[in-house]
Amino acid sequence: MESNQNVTDQNDTRKRIEELVAALNQASQAYYNGQDEIMSNYEWDQMFDELQMLEKETGYVMPESPTQNAGYEEAGGEKEAHEYPALSLAKTKQVSELQKWAEDKPIWLSWKLDGLTLVLTYDDGKLTKILTRGNGTVGTNITFLKNAIKGFPLKIDYTGHMVVRGEATISYTDFAQINDMIEDDDEKYANPRNLASGTLNLEDPNEVRARHVHFNAFTLVHIDDEIVSWGERMDFLKKMKFTVVDHEAATADTLPELVEKWTKRVESGEMDIPVDGLVICYDDTAYAATGSVTGHHATRAGYAFKWQDESVETKLCYIEWSCAVSTISPVAVFEPVQIEGTTVSRASLCNLSEIERLGVGKECTLEVIKANKIIPKCIGVKDAKGEVEIPQECPVCHAKTSIHVSLNSGTKTLHCTNPDCTAKHVRKFTRFVSKNAMDIDGLSAQTMVKFINDGYILDFADLYHLDRHFDEIRQKDGFGEKSVENMQQAIEKSRDVNPVNFIYALCIPMIGTDAAKKIVHTLGFDEFYRRLREGNEFEDIEGIGLEKSNSILKWYENPKNRETLEKMLPEIRLEKTIQPDQENGKCKGITFVITGDVHHYKNRDEFKAYVEAQGGKVAGSVSKKTGYLVNNDVESTSSKNRKAKELGVPIISEDQFLELFGE
Repeated sequence: MESNQNVTDQNDTRKRIEELVAALNQASQAYYNGQDEIMSNYEWDQMFDELQMLEKETGYVMPESPTQNAGYEEAGGEKEAHEYPALSLAKTKQVSELQKWAEDKPIWLSWKLDGLTLVLTYDDGKLTKILTRGNGTVGTNITFLKNAIKGFPLKIDYTGHMVVRGEATISYTDFAQINDMIEDDDEKYANPRNLASGTLNLEDPNEVRARHVHFNAFTLVHIDDEIVSWGERMDFLKKMKFTVVDHEAATADTLPELVEKWTKRVESGEMDIPVDGLVICYDDTAYAATGSVTGHHATRAGYAFKWQDESVETKLCYIEWSCAVSTISPVAVFEPVQIEGTTVSRASLCNLSEIERLGVGKECTLEVIKANKIIPKCIGVKDAKGEVEIPQECPVCHAKTSIHVSLNSGTKTLHCTNPDCTAKHVRKFTRFVSKNAMDIDGLSAQTMVKFINDGYILDFADLYHLDRHFDEIRQKDGFGEKSVENMQQAIEKSRDVNPVNFIYALCIPMIGTDAAKKIVHTLGFDEFYRRLREGNEFEDIEGIGLEKSNSILKWYENPKNRETLEKMLPEIRLEKTIQPDQENGKCKGITFVITGDVHHYKNRDEFKAYVEAQGGKVAGSVSKKTGYLVNNDVESTSSKNRKAKELGVPIISEDQFLELFGE
């Protein structure tokens, strides 16, 4: 009987291992390809730890087990073998394990960034290849995106063969703004890492560039020259103009203190780049290379430390529903609890499917963590009673709601059916406050979503009366006396605006900054406004044409747009514009390149406007056609200055420009 029972137990254990492998691999496939998040990192880690324990106990290890693979092969794209396998690091949650691994050798502590690992290859001073990590042996070639990712140079002074590994990340700030502006639920992303992965699967470099992906070098894999010290290798990369991951020298004895210090940096909210742990590595790269390979880990390449997630139970108070762009999203509001040293009382529930998956009830106990020590997240539910009431009307405009089921993933989301709901036009508000428009600093898309849902903002002019709600805003999470004061100053400063920026801010379809410049420089704002009121066309303006002219008039025919403009005019003071003198302009026929900070003009856009008004042109790069490079740091060794010297292009300061071409 005992023998039969052992066989049964073994079969059950093997079945459990197979279940874990299947579930983890399915989650990994979504994770590495930018798809919907199937499970949280917390859940993945718990299941992975269980799998490791069962494999160790039984010796039953499946070839496809995630304990044996460094990543997951991405879908699509041209595949290519890595010159040096991109193996993953062994992980621990115990500082004592880090100390044991460090031995008595000099080590470095750095962030374990939560993004997508890329491998860059340089030859003869030029970037020749970018590969994703893929499964660690084979990656996807994304070299065509080299101009769309920041953080590394395309050319370097070193002419030998060089291989650099680093993490492509998207900041929390950019993630929140990008995700909130995505209208299609099927295209939304679960977290910044998910967004970075999905972004690097895109084929349009312009779309990738707009998402602000940043490369952070974390190791110099190969260089022909002899640089043994990891620290010196990182210094070399910095000298070559790479963004390198933060790092600090350490020893086994100093590790506990440093780990605590770096952990507090995350808990304080200092980090806008997602991190999910720390990494230590030997300074002696020759010693590190002598390690063996166990599974998919190089034993001396480095050791990753992951924080012990602190989970806390709390009672759900209610679910708050917030509308943004196209989706009404649920947020759990619960009895305040202390997690990782801060008080937490809210956590996103993402969508209706997540409410169902967790089993959230009208009354229940929630288990909450701070994912990566930053984002509050519900990971479990107990004692659920009653069903969550799905709103029948939009919290912003009170129109009827509808449930949408994704054809791709089956995810259920809630939507407002009113196409004119203010919350659906967050993009317009984002454009209105942007630098090229009214330039109101501090009003992010997320802030405006909050203010729209609170009823503070219905149209653009309401932004200039936010002071009516400052007492309430000061009491909100993420705000305070100083932030409200800064907001008020930015709003007041924006009242003085160039007509070009104001026209762009109105969000007239097909009218960008270039078209707005042509209108203002040809007509001036008063004539533009007169033509709007009288219904006169604009196609006589060079570069506008019939299509854009019709777009302007159609926009003004809409009573809501007319009301928007009428409400805005008393709130602003339009700056006087310089009327163009294309025939006798002081810059006629000359192409300028403007770089660096300016001090006479408010910004480079104002400088550019003056040059164009005087019949000149402003280009972005120095070429044989450039007449002058304007740089207040005339002796700079920047690439533009070097190029100008090579081509014999005069480099002048802003003051010299004014002497030659000023009024």
